[in-house]
Amino acid sequence: MRILLAAVLALGQFALMTQSASALDKVRVAVGGRGLGESEVSEVGKLKGIFAKHGLDLEITYTAGSGETQQAVISGSADIGVATGLLGVVGAFAKGAPVRVIGASFTGDSNLFWYVRGDSAIKTPADANGKSVAYSTSGSSAHNVVLQMQKYLGVTFKPTATGTGPATLTQVMTGQVDVGWSGAPFGVAQIEKGDIRVLWRASDVPALAKQTSRVIIANAGFLSAKRDLAQRYMDGYREATEFVYSGPQGAEAYANWAEVPVPIATRTLAEFVTKEAANPDRVSDLEGVVAAAVEFKYIPAPLTPEQMRELVQIPPRK
Repeated sequence: MRILLAAVLALGQFALMTQSASALDKVRVAVGGRGLGESEVSEVGKLKGIFAKHGLDLEITYTAGSGETQQAVISGSADIGVATGLLGVVGAFAKGAPVRVIGASFTGDSNLFWYVRGDSAIKTPADANGKSVAYSTSGSSAHNVVLQMQKYLGVTFKPTATGTGPATLTQVMTGQVDVGWSGAPFGVAQIEKGDIRVLWRASDVPALAKQTSRVIIANAGFLSAKRDLAQRYMDGYREATEFVYSGPQGAEAYANWAEVPVPIATRTLAEFVTKEAANPDRVSDLEGVVAAAVEFKYIPAPLTPEQMRELVQIPPRK
């Protein structure tokens, strides 16, 4: 009888779990750059049960960068994309792509940095004139920084798409690329050991210091048909962001996600990926991004105020 009772209780618990899981609404989320910057929020929020509390079951896919993330949302294979370069989003929207901004991902770009090997003869940003300088994918925030840095310095790089942070590090260390890119926490350990040396941060470019560089986007069809899911996703995203910056537990969760020691995660959250920069409710200097999109030939003419209001539709904070 005890065995029978235990079996019945186990079946009952399994049935409740199954029923609970089936009651959650599934949302497909594409995230650029696992282990980099602010892209931990969706996974940490899912693991801590935050999104489930908002009635959502996230199906998370990581991409090699903003370009892939944006394409996943445009094609409809993902409902929402996180850490997508705003410059590329503006360009895609202007061409009629079904993308809408539902939140900010990062402002100021303090987490992105460019580096050389510790023994490199390149000592200053100006020394990179004529050298190959890495970015992840076309239209990404890293791509924007490389273009803006050229303009700021008045030098000419050889912009080179290198994909993910780990892939880029390999190319730099083997001499295939002169200047690599990364986003903290990836690369911070190599900085501390002296294997690589920081050449500049994205925030060193005045035009980028207070500009939103990466955003959270949604497929326009998904947003129109399931606006409530977008609202609940952003509610969960805000709560998960607060958790990450809440103290030691948040830093430990970040460290586990990024697969780095807790001290590296703590330093990253304090110096590179700050809470202010990761504010999901603020898209800053959209006009400046649009101007850059025109200058770098992503779009032929500036967006109108009506188009900008159509592009940016952030669900209200409750």
